Amino acid sequence: MTTILIADDDINILQLVNIHLTEAGYKVFQAKDGTEALGVLNREACDLAVVDVMMPFMDGYALTREIRREYDIPVILLTAKNQIEDKEEGFRSGTDDYLVKPFEPKELHFRIEALLRRYDKHSEESIIYLGNTAINKKNYEVQIGNRTILLPLKEFELLYFLALNPMQVFSRHQLIEHIWGLDYEGDERTVDVHVKRLRERFSKLTDDVQIKTVRGVGYSLEANRR
Repeated sequence: MTTILIADDDINILQLVNIHLTEAGYKVFQAKDGTEALGVLNREACDLAVVDVMMPFMDGYALTREIRREYDIPVILLTAKNQIEDKEEGFRSGTDDYLVKPFEPKELHFRIEALLRRYDKHSEESIIYLGNTAINKKNYEVQIGNRTILLPLKEFELLYFLALNPMQVFSRHQLIEHIWGLDYEGDERTVDVHVKRLRERFSKLTDDVQIKTVRGVGYSLEANRR
């Protein structure tokens, strides 16, 4: 059974989310602050954490950073704030998704399902080999022969996602959803910019990474996996 940790100092939110997720078939653990949440994670194997930003003793940003250091599970931040600066701090802390209160429990459920699908697929293989190129999700490094390349986070995640699904065409909207999240408010041209940067980086180093443009649709990575 999939296990979800809910950390929120609002008892009404805890009860509401617990009821809906339990009915959806999840096992739910509750915590009223970040310190208590870490205690749950130390005792129980959780598959995903839903974390409120404003909590006593340890806020959601700090808790998310701790989860990122110790556990390989997705995190959804809950907050009453909707400012871009707050979202930026959340994503810098390592959250995978961001949901603003008040929210529909059904939407939280949808987001949980989407993240669990992504993590399940990513967990199947941490290192993807494209010819002589290795894309390592464990340390976020790209190895080309004896050369190691460190990419900006979103460039790496975009490359890894395309390499994990070679020969599949993804629209810009799909890539935004998978890499930047459902709440991303920027322009879809962000995808074009990141693809351009990846092409420029690898064009002089290897032919293993070939990101193709499918006119009117989006992008696909052509690769010979090994």
